Amino acid sequence: MNDVTIIGAGVAGLWAARSCLARGLHPRLIDRGGAPGPHGCSWWAGGMLAPECEGTTAERQVVTHGRLAASLWADVTHVTRNGTLVLAPERDRSELDRFASRTDGHTLCDAAAIAALEPDLAKQHRRGLFFASEAHLDPRLALADLTQTLSDAGVVVETGTVEPSALRGPVVDCRGLSAQTDVPGLRGVRGEMIVLRSDEITLSRPIRLLHPRHPLYVVPRAKGVFMLGATQIESAARGFITMRSALELLSAAYALDPRFAEAEIVEMGADLRPAFADQVPKILRKGRVLYLNGLFRHGFLLAPALAEQAAEYLFTGKTGDLCDAD
Repeated sequence: MNDVTIIGAGVAGLWAARSCLARGLHPRLIDRGGAPGPHGCSWWAGGMLAPECEGTTAERQVVTHGRLAASLWADVTHVTRNGTLVLAPERDRSELDRFASRTDGHTLCDAAAIAALEPDLAKQHRRGLFFASEAHLDPRLALADLTQTLSDAGVVVETGTVEPSALRGPVVDCRGLSAQTDVPGLRGVRGEMIVLRSDEITLSRPIRLLHPRHPLYVVPRAKGVFMLGATQIESAARGFITMRSALELLSAAYALDPRFAEAEIVEMGADLRPAFADQVPKILRKGRVLYLNGLFRHGFLLAPALAEQAAEYLFTGKTGDLCDAD
């Protein structure tokens, strides 16, 4: 017997199922595309668990809850805790100063410190910021591991399309933009990414390259693979990555390290992130339906906290600071 039905098996829905199970609530999990894959925006994520860096533009809730993400994810999948290195071309050093003034938890790096952290970047960058407490993971591996953890507990992802109103009992709606007609103020923000492979470059941690128009992050994955991301475009248009975005991402990668010019392009992708006006995810209650939505670019960073608060509400009726119950 199911105690709650969860619609949507992206990172939010999977975590909601895990959090419910931890409280003795057995969930039914349904997704129109089945198990996680290219049909969901979680598939295209960078996997950075970087709350301090996100603090440059995000609300305090994102930083506070995001600081717990690495520990929560470590119970599910492999998490690399090597921190984040933030760099800027010398001509854009004012961007680095501005980034430093808006964030906490960093140390200033000179050329020698940068070389010690990332030997392959030695002599290429003179100033940086190191956020030692941050981490990263491989999103696709994390989704697979989370799905397997649920399967081991008897919860499998069903393939199907359902409306919350057609279901009985408590419902947790994690459909992202598919729930836009039911969730006021939700909009799509387009993001694009490129995956490269290079045998010439080794990085130990995510690198953020600051630029006033084309900021870039590079996230290392296994076997010489790097994810470049990601554009942030106020557009609800779906489709393939644009030529302009591809040029900007690849040019920024070249500025970080010219050896990326010889890297193989493995994959390009684009999708829409669901977001509210303040870019903070929320739990909205409408009758017996809880809507977990608006994760924006913080899906892997904030899904655990959002799911924990939703499950706690279902179990005890207690609301958290991400709950906006009607």
